Amino acid sequence: MHAILHRNLFFIKEHIGMFKAANNFDIYNPDTQELLMTCREEQLGFLTKMFRFTDYKRLTPFHVEIKTAKGEPVLEVKRGVSLFLSTVEVLDEKGLLVGRFKQKFFSVGGKFDVLDPQNNVLCTLKGKWTSWDFKFMQGNSELAQVNKKWAGVGRELFTSADNYMLSVNDSVRKDDPVRILILAAVMCIDMVLKE
Repeated sequence: MHAILHRNLFFIKEHIGMFKAANNFDIYNPDTQELLMTCREEQLGFLTKMFRFTDYKRLTPFHVEIKTAKGEPVLEVKRGVSLFLSTVEVLDEKGLLVGRFKQKFFSVGGKFDVLDPQNNVLCTLKGKWTSWDFKFMQGNSELAQVNKKWAGVGRELFTSADNYMLSVNDSVRKDDPVRILILAAVMCIDMVLKE
């Protein structure tokens, strides 16, 4: 696991765009506004780009690569075409499978099981239908939370860009692979549930 994931606070800012096919984000240190990582969806095929401008956008495949500001790989988040419920794969900086997100059927607000490579449940990602709050729960313990940060009326109404604050609990060990899955989940929430 890349050492940049040892942090507990990340500010994720989606690129502004009125007509954009790719999902691109920048990840900052919220205290210093220093750019930590970039998230780019560079491998979009022509058909995927076309479907991104239709009502079928949520069904399209994605492959997001997260790298440090210097270009070092950190993780990848990818999904094939999704007709009903999404299963998203997360790979580490070496391209090895770390785990998956499996969308739950009939969940109010959005719910995913966070799975290890052997499909054992590590934790659950739960959202509230009344707001944009998501929590990673392991039993009754909260591992992390993701909140949407409002960017202002003009930006919210006329663009599709969102900002998120990710806060990882101090109880999560610095070398725990679940940290990779927690950061990857922000991309998963945005592309699977919120598009």
